[in-house]
Amino acid sequence: MTTPLSIRFDPELLDRLRRTAAGRDTTPSGLAQRLVDEGLRAQEFAGVVFRDGPAGRRAALAAGPDIWEIAAALRDSGLRGDEAIDVVADDLDLSPARVRIALAYYGAHSAEIDDEIADNERAAEAALRSWESQRRLLA
Repeated sequence: MTTPLSIRFDPELLDRLRRTAAGRDTTPSGLAQRLVDEGLRAQEFAGVVFRDGPAGRRAALAAGPDIWEIAAALRDSGLRGDEAIDVVADDLDLSPARVRIALAYYGAHSAEIDDEIADNERAAEAALRSWESQRRLLA
């Protein structure tokens, strides 16, 4: 359930908000809510940005991979603690500090990131099945 909040916008800013919302097939209030949420998250987790993509909007490191990719790499490394962080940092060409930012973001938003990991795994499995079917047809 949402709670209303009255905000006064500069007319030019409100016009930009309305135009942007229309171009993204959403409402101005929906877009404003998303931008406020993302802005607060970006302030809480310095170095985290939000990107649009084929699977929707997602959190990522600035000039780096998506948070879900780092979380999946940490999980799949089979390692624990600092060793996992160091190995994943090296594999993804990141500093351990940036991996820790992603890890902190994951800690606060694990359900969201786990869903993104699961979506990626489903897409990869579907792509593999398609490729295998094509190979059988051409064999």
